[in-house]
Amino acid sequence: MNSYLDFEKPIAEIEGKLQELRHLSDDSGVNMLDEVTRLEGKVDRLLKQTYSRLTPWQKTQVARHQLRPHATDYIKRLVTDFVPLAGDRAFGDDRAVIGGLGRLRGYTTMIIGQEKGADTEGRVAHNFGMANPEGYRKAIRLLRLAERFDVPVLTLIDTPGAHPGVGAEERGQAEAIARCIEAGLDVRVPVVALIIGEGGSGGAIALGVANSVLMMEHAIYSVISPEGCASILWRDAAHAEAAAEALRLTAEDLQELGVVDGIVPEPVGGAHRDAARAIDAAGAALEDAFAGLRDRDGPTLRSLRREKFLALGAVAAT
Repeated sequence: MNSYLDFEKPIAEIEGKLQELRHLSDDSGVNMLDEVTRLEGKVDRLLKQTYSRLTPWQKTQVARHQLRPHATDYIKRLVTDFVPLAGDRAFGDDRAVIGGLGRLRGYTTMIIGQEKGADTEGRVAHNFGMANPEGYRKAIRLLRLAERFDVPVLTLIDTPGAHPGVGAEERGQAEAIARCIEAGLDVRVPVVALIIGEGGSGGAIALGVANSVLMMEHAIYSVISPEGCASILWRDAAHAEAAAEALRLTAEDLQELGVVDGIVPEPVGGAHRDAARAIDAAGAALEDAFAGLRDRDGPTLRSLRREKFLALGAVAAT
């Protein structure tokens, strides 16, 4: 199933013609191979041209694509013997944050991910990936559990932001996020973060405190959504496109700024067009990231991680 974004309309039209030709060929027995081949080549060229020059706002749309692979998809393809762990041992279980132990490339790893859900029922169950305080407290519990058993940690980031509801505020949303960041800075095990889709606000940063921060090519990562930024600066969410430009939220911008350490390439047309290839590429990048951390001792890992984040935003004297 394809779900086309606004800027993909020319691609949608050609792929629609392709589908018609294939049906016509099957129904009538007429050989349309040459025309089908020509149109397939045209689609490939158009996809490459379109995705090689995406604007920040278009990248935002791709990062939010409903068919983009989610944390559960990465876990199913990359992790074996996964054992889910639930609850914060204080209030309840928040399904916007999923976690557990499994084997990543043969190594026991603690995986903590933000899950948006793949369909309407799933999105409601996972609260569209917007965690409550108990979700961040679950993450803290799993971080400390990983440290106790000397197990590396992988976080999968994909959220529009922390849940803004009254109940979340009453239960200490800001404190829970701050404590999660604190735990991420403190644990003495390797931590690698991968931004797989939408990395929004403090809700994403809470799981982004890592020795190595990787980002999928068409993911985004920002302290505020473009709509939220536009509402504050222009008092009108309709200026979201301009806000996306100003926020520098693309993988390329963030690598240049030193916020992320590596970019994982996606298949032409985005991860939603070939989830398996995108996830496999992520798996290879994660393997390399963990390999570079595996020989370091706990205090060194902790010290390097803290130095990394203290250095963000530093301006050289002139």
